[in-house]
Amino acid sequence: MSENELKKTPLNEVHRALGGRMVDFGGWDMPVQYPAGVIEEHMRCRTRAGLFDVSHMGEIWVEGPDAIAFVNRITTNDVTKLVDGQAHYSTLTRETGGVVDDLLVYRFGDEKLLLVVNAGTTEKDWEWITALKKDDENVDLVNASADFCQIAIQGPNACRILQELTDSDLSAIKYYHFENGKVDGVDAIISRTGYTGEDGFEVYARPEFAVQLWNKLLETGNYGDSEGILPCGLAARNTLRLEAGMSLYGHELDDDITPYEAGLGWITKPAKGDFVGAAALAAQKADGVKRKIVGFEMVEPGIARDGYDVYVDGTKRGVVTSGSPAPYLKKNIGLAFLPPDFANVGQEIKIDIRGKHLGAVVVPTPFYKRQK
Repeated sequence: MSENELKKTPLNEVHRALGGRMVDFGGWDMPVQYPAGVIEEHMRCRTRAGLFDVSHMGEIWVEGPDAIAFVNRITTNDVTKLVDGQAHYSTLTRETGGVVDDLLVYRFGDEKLLLVVNAGTTEKDWEWITALKKDDENVDLVNASADFCQIAIQGPNACRILQELTDSDLSAIKYYHFENGKVDGVDAIISRTGYTGEDGFEVYARPEFAVQLWNKLLETGNYGDSEGILPCGLAARNTLRLEAGMSLYGHELDDDITPYEAGLGWITKPAKGDFVGAAALAAQKADGVKRKIVGFEMVEPGIARDGYDVYVDGTKRGVVTSGSPAPYLKKNIGLAFLPPDFANVGQEIKIDIRGKHLGAVVVPTPFYKRQK
């Protein structure tokens, strides 16, 4: 797409003013990195704080007497277990068990839920969700993606920085919980969630307040060049989530990949009753998966990239879904699909990197886990 055809978040001009290198990301004009560079952005988020524009994500309101039952029927996790002010991670699945998208489900009340979906799949998800609504279900669906900006502040200093801008007691908000409050005087949803493996928050507000909130967070968190908050682009967001062993749609998840294959059995709850894809997933669980996601680290110099083939004893056995250097761990790591027989920790594998079969080993995930 040309630059003029790309969708833009409310912070587009701010990213450019900060020197962000802009790229086409699923039809959105987004910063891949800033002048500090990917490694510094990654490390600052791990050790201090990072600020991310995630306003491109999609938001869908589900309201009405049947809201909880409806979302429980179309997703894999058990929505009935949520309490007001709580969120959970889940997937939308096809009848085949393949994943339409992964998402967050926020419970605001008995009759009000918010679904937060991936940017590149928002329209697909909207069409999928609305097509699943039955005539006798008392539920209203609203694609409210244009009504929100979303800014994520992540890292050890995130709570300290954000607390200066809100009267909400952030220490009282548990992980994967949220509340309505004000940030710098702006009405906002303050959610203790994120995609980096660090503690932090995602702030949802009206898009016209995006620039105010972004600038105020940067200003408040500026403790000095080596100590303060940094804006972070898509590249650091990806290396951070990979170190934390988190799935990325289109890589570890897709229409042809099931939650069980992706290692997401923990958000797949067959005991809750029937849901879209339940029969196929039950059959797969009974039969056993033919492939599963594993973590690996390189033991020979080389960087495994998405789509590279994985070999065991000279035979192709799988494929890399995500791979990159891990700046904090100072290793080259990745995720790959392998048959269960070759998916055990300690399994030696080879990655075909530009024609050379370089050594790697299957390791536990997540690769990185923050100190609580």
